[in-house]
Amino acid sequence: MKKYSFLAFDLGATSGRAVIGTLAGDKFEMREIHRFPNAIMELHGRYYWNVFHLYEAMKESLRICARQQIVPDSIGIDTWGVDFGYLAADGTLLGLPRAYRDPYTEGAPEAFFKRVPRSEVYRLTGIQIMNFNSLFQLYKAKQENFAPLQTAKEILFMPDLLSYLLTGNKVCEYTDASTSQLLNPVTKRFEISLLEAAGVSPSLLRPVVMPGTRVGVLTAALANETGIGQIPVIAVAGHDTASAVAAVPAEDREFAYLSSGTWSLMGIETEEPIITEDSFRYNFTNEGGIDGTTRFLKNITGMWLLEQCRKEWERAGRTYAYPDIVKMAEEAAPFRSFVNPDDPRFANPPSMTEAIAAYCRETGQPVPETDGAFIRCIFESLAMRYREVLGLLSEMAPFPIRKLHVIGGGSKNNLLNQFTANAIRMPVVAGPAEATAIGNCMVQARAAGLVADRWEMRRLIHSFLSPTVFFPEGNGEWEEAYRKYQCITIKK
Repeated sequence: MKKYSFLAFDLGATSGRAVIGTLAGDKFEMREIHRFPNAIMELHGRYYWNVFHLYEAMKESLRICARQQIVPDSIGIDTWGVDFGYLAADGTLLGLPRAYRDPYTEGAPEAFFKRVPRSEVYRLTGIQIMNFNSLFQLYKAKQENFAPLQTAKEILFMPDLLSYLLTGNKVCEYTDASTSQLLNPVTKRFEISLLEAAGVSPSLLRPVVMPGTRVGVLTAALANETGIGQIPVIAVAGHDTASAVAAVPAEDREFAYLSSGTWSLMGIETEEPIITEDSFRYNFTNEGGIDGTTRFLKNITGMWLLEQCRKEWERAGRTYAYPDIVKMAEEAAPFRSFVNPDDPRFANPPSMTEAIAAYCRETGQPVPETDGAFIRCIFESLAMRYREVLGLLSEMAPFPIRKLHVIGGGSKNNLLNQFTANAIRMPVVAGPAEATAIGNCMVQARAAGLVADRWEMRRLIHSFLSPTVFFPEGNGEWEEAYRKYQCITIKK
């Protein structure tokens, strides 16, 4: 039986990695071969991505493949969304791509809405309003006479820019482009009226291609330098969450997903976008998925609260392994205090524990007195917030939601998974933790003709994954606790 190998580059805001996935029949294995740092660099008050560092790290990954005598059948790249690079008419990259955390876009949405109303921007794109969306980056770059924009013939979003560096060929992949607030999710074309309102030419953007499109092969120079040969590069689901959702091992469409990590994204997969007064009011977003689907979702603060507390405790000399954290939460008294994880005060406070304590004091709740009590408060509050958002999803979904699939690193948190099942009163299916890299590889497998569509991909993933299922427990105490959570958070 032939064994197929796929090289997945999975790039995040703080690190990147190269993963080899191998598929032989219905047996899939994956291993990381290279991990490398990524960081935003500041230069003269502007913030950039060092795309050349990423390119060199990707080249080293190719060399590692050659040294280990791995010849991938193809290569795929996924990254974060919204950011892009400017290219000149001759294909020259005009400087480093600006990073979404660059404060130059602060206040940009409000200024832009004087040209096009907020409701109209949402109606045309279905994307939640965030100041760093590509639309507002282009608008501000035009306002500040940013030289690369003045010279540019076109722009490429991050995964497409990196595939261009590898192959010399240019595409504009659907899922990553969909995060820009420039793409109409119904027509799957860029909205000329928004580009013109931003003061930039619509010709900057290439026509959209779907995941699974072949970009090209590694340049001859790169193939020779690394010793790996001219391997095909596939435009996978270039946005990392789209790749992760592609790996949800669902058996039918009646599910919601929670991509769980530092931040959580909860949503459903639909054939058509959902753009309504309710979706606008609740700030849900419509992003692209595989097979031309829509990822209708909402961003939720995830394990950020716990991570920031752990940093404080470590500075104070209290370091806890994850099993210790779970045990401490289990031993703490239940349902004493709740917070809304999405309250703005938790975005980046000087002290997360003090921010939680202040919230509890202001809402007349007991202040957590031990580290375990803080952990229990965070886990229970996240479970309640997940129920709250799932309730909104259920109101707007065109089908009943019967289970929640938790993917990403948070899927390994068994206690939170159980709390979530208890809160939402439906099964929670946990895994895969490595959903993004698996989804990247599976789109490559589909491009190779090994699987037919996303449902066959998911059946295959389910067969080798054997996910853990958590069923609701309790006799009504979680219902009473949720009512308490609602009273507290509505009061705030």
